[in-house]
Amino acid sequence: FFFFNDTATTEIYTRSLVGSVRCVQETAVSECTTMGDVFELVHVFDEIYGSIDPLEKVLNLEETEEGKFQKPLPKSVQRTSPFMQQDIFTSIHSETQMLRFLYKLQQKDLSLASAMIPLGSCTMKSSGATLMAPITWPEFTEIHPFAPKDQVGGYIEMINNLNEYLKNVTGFDAISLQPNSGAQGELTGLLTIRRYYEYIGQAHRNICLIPVSAHGTNPASCVVSGLDLVTVKCDAEGNVDVKDLKAKAEKHKKDLCCLMITYPSTHGVFEEKIKEIVDIIHANGGQVYMDGANMNAQCGWTSPGHIGADVCHLNLHKTFAIPHGGGGPGVGPIGVRKHLTPHLPSHPITNPDREEKSLGSVSSAHYGSAGILPIPYLYLEGLGKEGVRDATAYSILNSNYILTRLKDHYKVLFASDKGRCAHELIIDMRPFKKFGVTEEDVAKRLMDYGFHAPTMSFPVAGTLMIEPTESEDLGELDRFIDALIEIKKEILDVESGKCDKKDNPLKNAPHCLDHVTATEWKHPYSREKAAYPLPYIKARGKFWPTVGRVNNLLGDKKLIPTHPPEYKHLQPQSFSHITQLP
Repeated sequence: FFFFNDTATTEIYTRSLVGSVRCVQETAVSECTTMGDVFELVHVFDEIYGSIDPLEKVLNLEETEEGKFQKPLPKSVQRTSPFMQQDIFTSIHSETQMLRFLYKLQQKDLSLASAMIPLGSCTMKSSGATLMAPITWPEFTEIHPFAPKDQVGGYIEMINNLNEYLKNVTGFDAISLQPNSGAQGELTGLLTIRRYYEYIGQAHRNICLIPVSAHGTNPASCVVSGLDLVTVKCDAEGNVDVKDLKAKAEKHKKDLCCLMITYPSTHGVFEEKIKEIVDIIHANGGQVYMDGANMNAQCGWTSPGHIGADVCHLNLHKTFAIPHGGGGPGVGPIGVRKHLTPHLPSHPITNPDREEKSLGSVSSAHYGSAGILPIPYLYLEGLGKEGVRDATAYSILNSNYILTRLKDHYKVLFASDKGRCAHELIIDMRPFKKFGVTEEDVAKRLMDYGFHAPTMSFPVAGTLMIEPTESEDLGELDRFIDALIEIKKEILDVESGKCDKKDNPLKNAPHCLDHVTATEWKHPYSREKAAYPLPYIKARGKFWPTVGRVNNLLGDKKLIPTHPPEYKHLQPQSFSHITQLP
């Protein structure tokens, strides 16, 4: 860090603008900063001030054969053994080879470019190419989080506009974009509530009510935030048991902090008594935290603010089109009512004046994962008010179309009094277990039909939860439904004895290319039945699963590494003690 308070500062700043140097307080470097950048910066100082010792002398650098300087690593941490000996690190020598290698990897992954991904509670909607383009622009990707504001005016304007859009969508008074994920958004929402109670002298409030229909991460966020969890029952239709909720809210009235509720619920239904639920919590001194995991069924038609919630997190990487899966990045902002606004996250560098009332920082940068904010901004800017409303309607319509066509073939667990669901539905696989077919068999078999499996055994064990989103057209919905209806016929063949209980298309799924094209085929059903059970699969092109069925339980219990040649003598059981479960 360099500090300046003289007339040379202006000249240094002017000459260093290309590197986005902050001369107000300090010069920031990152993992992208090279030794050349450091030499160039010090050279600027040298020209202005003079008499600066050579950097290589100050930092004790060694000169390499290329005439460059580098910091020598201590011998104790210098590698002496060979590494990266696998063929892949030495076999690619051209851009064409690299392109084909990456494309080969891509072909192993079933994405939305291949088929619908009906993962319930995941909102796997398509992200338009125009939304994705700006995140490759250096104007967004190469900006330091603490760059001077006069160098990022356009960036700040986009963020402010996005904030306004999100306030309109949620009905809240303020938004914080700092949380980096949905789970972090949950935690931030709870910490904001806790900071509010601390500020008004009610820090003793530590009870958090959570219905069993809430999103899966809610209990974890509750515990991590330091609250005590009290569960609330649900009725047979998946709705919150209002009588049980009221009894527990009144019982814990003196210590009630908040209710965490997902709307629509993770059971895939709209809570018809949601406003009554909110009023019960407020009447007993608590705050209402609404989980925004299912906001794709709210946008444009209702909002957390309209319903009466005090805070809600959003998944911009779900509802607002940022691609997700595989670990991120994500954005999980929270919206709050006016009384909670002073307690939102702050940052000691960008807004230190808010530190007194704020809960502090939840991320290292004030705007969290700012580099991907152009995606939700363009999503909302492009759709506009009516487009957002239409997207929600299509999402709910698609889900109810699937329900209507499947209800005569599978038991749909939860629905409203009118027999409708929200943007997702749950079908029950448990009745088939009595003749040996499980939800996993159905999930694996869907791969043979060209589809990613729905969410399995969540929120109810032995079920599949389906969420089509608004991205899917009628033809794709029909193909998916036809696949499930055909699978039901295969289940009935097992039940009737027409198919063997152990050697059948369900138990052997998925059927990979090596399996289907092998010289020997010993199964009692045909290769065509295994790989092309319906005509549309040939028409649109077959997606081949890379491997067949694996032993999930074994994989969870034991580490089975793939060894480079020099370690082939090591056997998997040599490592089993590391990960063996009790």
